[in-house]
Amino acid sequence: MGITTVYLLVTTSAFFWGANFVLAGPILTDLPPLWAAAIRFLLGAALMFIIAGLRREKMFSLLRRHAAVYLMLGTVGITAFNLLFFYALQSTSANSAALIMATNPLLTALLAAAFLGEKLTGRHMLALPVALLGVLVVISHGDMSVLASLSFTHGDLLMVAATLSWAFYNILTRRYMPQGSAFANTSWIVAAGAFLLLAVALGSDSHVHALGVKASLAMVVMVIGGTVLAYLFWGIGIARLGAARAAIFLNLIPVFAMLIGAALGTLPSAAQMVGGLLVLGGVTISMLPQRRT
Repeated sequence: MGITTVYLLVTTSAFFWGANFVLAGPILTDLPPLWAAAIRFLLGAALMFIIAGLRREKMFSLLRRHAAVYLMLGTVGITAFNLLFFYALQSTSANSAALIMATNPLLTALLAAAFLGEKLTGRHMLALPVALLGVLVVISHGDMSVLASLSFTHGDLLMVAATLSWAFYNILTRRYMPQGSAFANTSWIVAAGAFLLLAVALGSDSHVHALGVKASLAMVVMVIGGTVLAYLFWGIGIARLGAARAAIFLNLIPVFAMLIGAALGTLPSAAQMVGGLLVLGGVTISMLPQRRT
Protein backbone atom coordinates (compact mmCIF):
# COMPACT_ATOMS: atom_id res chain seq x y z
CA MET A 1 0.00 0.00 0.00
CA GLY A 2 1.50 3.31 -1.12
CA ILE A 3 1.85 6.35 1.10
CA THR A 4 -0.68 8.27 -1.02
CA THR A 5 -3.27 5.58 -0.33
CA VAL A 6 -2.57 5.80 3.41
CA TYR A 7 -3.05 9.58 3.34
CA LEU A 8 -6.34 9.03 1.53
CA LEU A 9 -7.47 6.52 4.18
CA VAL A 10 -6.83 8.81 7.17
CA THR A 11 -8.43 11.73 5.30
CA THR A 12 -11.47 9.54 4.70
CA SER A 13 -11.62 8.75 8.44
CA ALA A 14 -11.62 12.48 9.19
CA PHE A 15 -14.38 12.98 6.61
CA PHE A 16 -16.61 10.33 8.17
CA TRP A 17 -16.03 11.65 11.70
CA GLY A 18 -16.85 15.15 10.45
CA ALA A 19 -20.05 13.79 8.92
CA ASN A 20 -20.97 12.29 12.32
CA PHE A 21 -21.62 15.80 13.65
CA VAL A 22 -24.34 16.23 11.04
CA LEU A 23 -25.69 12.68 11.32
CA ALA A 24 -25.96 12.85 15.11
CA GLY A 25 -28.76 15.42 14.99
CA PRO A 26 -31.64 13.20 13.81
CA ILE A 27 -30.34 10.22 15.80
CA LEU A 28 -30.25 12.13 19.10
CA THR A 29 -33.78 13.36 18.42
CA ASP A 30 -34.98 9.75 18.76
CA LEU A 31 -32.41 8.22 21.13
CA PRO A 32 -30.65 9.21 24.37
CA PRO A 33 -26.91 9.76 23.72
CA LEU A 34 -25.78 6.69 25.70
CA TRP A 35 -28.04 4.38 23.73
CA ALA A 36 -27.14 6.08 20.46
CA ALA A 37 -23.45 5.35 21.11
CA ALA A 38 -24.10 1.77 22.26
CA ILE A 39 -26.31 0.93 19.27
CA ARG A 40 -23.91 2.59 16.84
CA PHE A 41 -20.99 0.43 17.93
CA LEU A 42 -23.05 -2.75 18.40
CA LEU A 43 -24.31 -2.47 14.83
CA GLY A 44 -20.80 -1.64 13.66
CA ALA A 45 -19.39 -4.71 15.40
CA ALA A 46 -22.16 -6.93 14.00
CA LEU A 47 -21.49 -5.70 10.46
CA MET A 48 -17.76 -6.25 10.83
CA PHE A 49 -18.23 -9.79 12.10
CA ILE A 50 -20.52 -10.62 9.18
CA ILE A 51 -17.89 -9.34 6.75
CA ALA A 52 -15.15 -11.15 8.69
CA GLY A 53 -17.10 -14.39 8.28
CA LEU A 54 -17.37 -13.84 4.54
CA ARG A 55 -13.62 -13.10 4.42
CA ARG A 56 -12.95 -16.27 6.48
CA GLU A 57 -10.94 -14.33 9.03
CA LYS A 58 -9.46 -16.36 11.89
CA MET A 59 -11.28 -14.32 14.50
CA PHE A 60 -11.21 -16.59 17.55
CA SER A 61 -7.57 -17.55 17.25
CA LEU A 62 -6.75 -13.83 17.30
CA LEU A 63 -9.02 -13.32 20.31
CA ARG A 64 -7.29 -16.06 22.28
CA ARG A 65 -3.89 -14.45 21.68
CA HIS A 66 -4.79 -10.77 21.98
CA ALA A 67 -7.95 -10.48 24.09
CA ALA A 68 -6.29 -8.17 26.62
CA VAL A 69 -5.09 -5.81 23.86
CA TYR A 70 -8.54 -5.63 22.26
CA LEU A 71 -10.16 -4.92 25.63
CA MET A 72 -7.61 -2.19 26.40
CA LEU A 73 -8.00 -0.46 23.03
CA GLY A 74 -11.78 -0.79 23.05
CA THR A 75 -11.95 0.64 26.56
CA VAL A 76 -9.69 3.62 25.87
CA GLY A 77 -10.60 4.49 22.28
CA ILE A 78 -14.31 3.72 22.21
CA THR A 79 -15.88 3.40 25.65
CA ALA A 80 -13.87 5.97 27.61
CA PHE A 81 -13.73 8.54 24.82
CA ASN A 82 -17.46 8.35 24.04
CA LEU A 83 -18.55 8.42 27.68
CA LEU A 84 -16.27 11.34 28.57
CA PHE A 85 -17.33 13.22 25.44
CA PHE A 86 -21.03 12.61 26.17
CA TYR A 87 -20.87 13.73 29.80
CA ALA A 88 -18.65 16.71 28.90
CA LEU A 89 -21.23 18.05 26.46
CA GLN A 90 -23.86 17.96 29.20
CA SER A 91 -22.09 20.79 31.03
CA THR A 92 -19.93 22.60 28.48
CA SER A 93 -20.50 24.37 25.18
CA ALA A 94 -19.82 22.86 21.78
CA ASN A 95 -17.26 25.62 21.09
CA SER A 96 -15.34 24.88 24.29
CA ALA A 97 -15.38 21.15 23.52
CA ALA A 98 -14.18 21.72 19.95
CA LEU A 99 -11.42 24.05 21.15
CA ILE A 100 -10.13 21.48 23.64
CA MET A 101 -10.37 18.64 21.11
CA ALA A 102 -8.34 20.72 18.65
CA THR A 103 -5.31 20.20 20.89
CA ASN A 104 -5.41 16.43 20.29
CA PRO A 105 -2.85 16.31 17.44
CA LEU A 106 -0.36 18.25 19.56
CA LEU A 107 -0.98 16.03 22.60
CA THR A 108 -0.62 12.92 20.44
CA ALA A 109 2.65 14.22 18.98
CA LEU A 110 4.08 14.93 22.42
CA LEU A 111 2.99 11.55 23.79
CA ALA A 112 4.37 9.81 20.70
CA ALA A 113 7.71 11.48 21.26
CA ALA A 114 7.69 10.59 24.96
CA PHE A 115 6.44 6.99 24.83
CA LEU A 116 7.16 5.79 21.30
CA GLY A 117 10.33 7.70 20.51
CA GLU A 118 8.77 9.23 17.40
CA LYS A 119 10.87 12.20 16.30
CA LEU A 120 9.09 15.51 15.69
CA THR A 121 10.63 17.05 12.59
CA GLY A 122 10.79 20.79 12.01
CA ARG A 123 8.20 20.37 9.26
CA HIS A 124 5.81 18.65 11.66
CA MET A 125 6.31 21.30 14.33
CA LEU A 126 5.41 23.93 11.71
CA ALA A 127 2.35 21.99 10.52
CA LEU A 128 0.84 21.59 14.00
CA PRO A 129 0.37 25.29 14.89
CA VAL A 130 -0.74 26.19 11.34
CA ALA A 131 -3.46 23.53 11.42
CA LEU A 132 -4.43 24.44 15.01
CA LEU A 133 -4.79 28.11 14.04
CA GLY A 134 -7.07 27.05 11.19
CA VAL A 135 -9.26 25.04 13.56
CA LEU A 136 -9.53 28.01 15.93
CA VAL A 137 -10.65 30.25 13.06
CA VAL A 138 -13.28 27.71 12.01
CA ILE A 139 -14.58 27.32 15.57
CA SER A 140 -14.69 31.08 16.26
CA HIS A 141 -16.09 32.02 12.83
CA GLY A 142 -13.08 34.32 12.51
CA ASP A 143 -13.79 36.26 15.71
CA MET A 144 -11.05 35.28 18.14
CA SER A 145 -12.74 37.32 20.88
CA VAL A 146 -15.29 34.49 21.00
CA LEU A 147 -12.57 32.18 22.31
CA ALA A 148 -11.52 34.70 24.96
CA SER A 149 -15.11 34.99 26.20
CA LEU A 150 -15.64 31.24 26.63
CA SER A 151 -16.50 30.21 30.18
CA PHE A 152 -14.93 26.98 31.37
CA THR A 153 -16.74 24.49 33.61
CA HIS A 154 -16.08 21.07 35.10
CA GLY A 155 -17.36 19.71 31.78
CA ASP A 156 -14.21 21.10 30.21
CA LEU A 157 -12.14 18.89 32.51
CA LEU A 158 -14.11 15.91 31.21
CA MET A 159 -13.39 17.11 27.66
CA VAL A 160 -9.69 17.31 28.48
CA ALA A 161 -9.92 13.72 29.73
CA ALA A 162 -11.71 12.71 26.51
CA THR A 163 -8.99 14.37 24.44
CA LEU A 164 -6.28 12.58 26.43
CA SER A 165 -8.19 9.32 26.02
CA TRP A 166 -8.12 9.63 22.24
CA ALA A 167 -4.45 10.67 22.26
CA PHE A 168 -3.57 7.59 24.32
CA TYR A 169 -5.68 5.45 21.98
CA ASN A 170 -3.49 6.64 19.12
CA ILE A 171 -0.34 5.81 21.09
CA LEU A 172 -1.59 2.42 22.29
CA THR A 173 -2.78 1.48 18.80
CA ARG A 174 0.66 2.25 17.41
CA ARG A 175 2.40 0.32 20.20
CA TYR A 176 0.16 -2.69 20.80
CA MET A 177 -2.02 -3.32 17.72
CA PRO A 178 -1.39 -6.99 16.84
CA GLN A 179 0.19 -7.92 13.55
CA GLY A 180 -2.04 -9.47 10.92
CA SER A 181 -5.46 -8.59 9.61
CA ALA A 182 -6.35 -4.94 10.28
CA PHE A 183 -9.99 -5.81 9.68
CA ALA A 184 -10.08 -8.60 12.27
CA ASN A 185 -8.21 -6.50 14.84
CA THR A 186 -10.55 -3.54 14.38
CA SER A 187 -13.59 -5.82 14.61
CA TRP A 188 -12.59 -7.03 18.06
CA ILE A 189 -11.73 -3.50 19.26
CA VAL A 190 -15.13 -2.20 18.14
CA ALA A 191 -16.86 -5.21 19.73
CA ALA A 192 -15.08 -4.68 23.06
CA GLY A 193 -16.02 -1.00 23.14
CA ALA A 194 -19.59 -1.75 22.06
CA PHE A 195 -20.31 -4.23 24.84
CA LEU A 196 -18.85 -1.92 27.49
CA LEU A 197 -21.03 0.95 26.18
CA LEU A 198 -24.03 -1.38 26.22
CA ALA A 199 -23.34 -2.27 29.86
CA VAL A 200 -23.22 1.43 30.79
CA ALA A 201 -26.42 2.16 28.84
CA LEU A 202 -28.25 -0.72 30.52
CA GLY A 203 -27.16 0.58 33.92
CA SER A 204 -28.38 4.10 33.20
CA ASP A 205 -31.89 5.46 33.69
CA SER A 206 -32.31 6.20 29.97
CA HIS A 207 -34.41 4.01 27.69
CA VAL A 208 -34.12 2.94 24.07
CA HIS A 209 -36.76 3.97 21.54
CA ALA A 210 -37.54 3.04 17.95
CA LEU A 211 -35.82 5.18 15.33
CA GLY A 212 -37.74 7.12 12.72
CA VAL A 213 -36.93 6.86 9.02
CA LYS A 214 -34.56 9.86 8.97
CA ALA A 215 -32.74 8.75 12.11
CA SER A 216 -32.48 5.18 10.79
CA LEU A 217 -30.84 6.36 7.57
CA ALA A 218 -28.44 8.56 9.56
CA MET A 219 -27.58 5.59 11.80
CA VAL A 220 -26.85 3.36 8.79
CA VAL A 221 -24.42 5.91 7.35
CA MET A 222 -22.82 6.51 10.75
CA VAL A 223 -22.35 2.78 11.34
CA ILE A 224 -20.86 2.02 7.92
CA GLY A 225 -18.81 5.18 7.42
CA GLY A 226 -18.29 6.82 10.80
CA THR A 227 -17.65 3.57 12.66
CA VAL A 228 -16.57 0.59 10.55
CA LEU A 229 -14.59 2.34 7.81
CA ALA A 230 -13.35 5.24 9.95
CA TYR A 231 -11.86 3.06 12.71
CA LEU A 232 -10.45 0.57 10.20
CA PHE A 233 -8.77 3.24 8.07
CA TRP A 234 -7.50 5.10 11.14
CA GLY A 235 -5.84 1.98 12.51
CA ILE A 236 -4.11 1.39 9.16
CA GLY A 237 -3.00 5.02 9.08
CA ILE A 238 -1.44 4.93 12.54
CA ALA A 239 0.35 1.68 11.73
CA ARG A 240 1.89 3.20 8.57
CA LEU A 241 2.37 6.87 9.49
CA GLY A 242 2.92 6.75 13.23
CA ALA A 243 0.70 8.35 15.84
CA ALA A 244 1.99 11.92 15.51
CA ARG A 245 1.79 12.13 11.70
CA ALA A 246 -1.66 10.54 11.58
CA ALA A 247 -3.08 12.72 14.36
CA ILE A 248 -2.66 15.97 12.43
CA PHE A 249 -5.36 14.74 10.04
CA LEU A 250 -7.83 15.06 12.93
CA ASN A 251 -7.74 18.81 12.27
CA LEU A 252 -9.71 18.08 9.10
CA ILE A 253 -12.76 16.94 11.11
CA PRO A 254 -14.23 20.43 11.78
CA VAL A 255 -13.42 21.44 8.20
CA PHE A 256 -15.34 18.48 6.78
CA ALA A 257 -18.19 19.13 9.23
CA MET A 258 -18.30 22.72 7.97
CA LEU A 259 -18.27 21.65 4.30
CA ILE A 260 -20.98 19.04 4.80
CA GLY A 261 -23.08 21.63 6.61
CA ALA A 262 -22.53 23.96 3.65
CA ALA A 263 -23.72 21.26 1.25
CA LEU A 264 -26.88 20.96 3.34
CA GLY A 265 -27.52 24.71 3.26
CA THR A 266 -25.55 26.13 6.22
CA LEU A 267 -23.01 28.25 4.36
CA PRO A 268 -19.69 28.98 6.10
CA SER A 269 -18.40 32.50 6.55
CA ALA A 270 -15.42 33.83 4.63
CA ALA A 271 -13.35 33.61 7.82
CA GLN A 272 -14.27 29.94 8.23
CA MET A 273 -13.20 29.26 4.66
CA VAL A 274 -9.84 30.90 5.43
CA GLY A 275 -9.59 28.71 8.55
CA GLY A 276 -10.30 25.64 6.46
CA LEU A 277 -7.52 26.62 4.04
CA LEU A 278 -5.11 27.04 6.97
CA VAL A 279 -5.98 23.53 8.19
CA LEU A 280 -5.42 22.14 4.71
CA GLY A 281 -2.12 24.02 4.55
CA GLY A 282 -0.95 22.53 7.84
CA VAL A 283 -1.95 19.02 6.79
CA THR A 284 -0.23 19.50 3.41
CA ILE A 285 2.99 20.58 5.13
CA SER A 286 2.91 17.37 7.18
CA MET A 287 2.48 15.32 3.98
CA LEU A 288 5.48 16.77 2.16
CA PRO A 289 8.21 14.16 1.62
CA GLN A 290 11.26 14.43 3.82
CA ARG A 291 14.53 15.55 2.31
CA ARG A 292 17.11 12.82 2.37
CA THR A 293 20.80 13.46 2.82
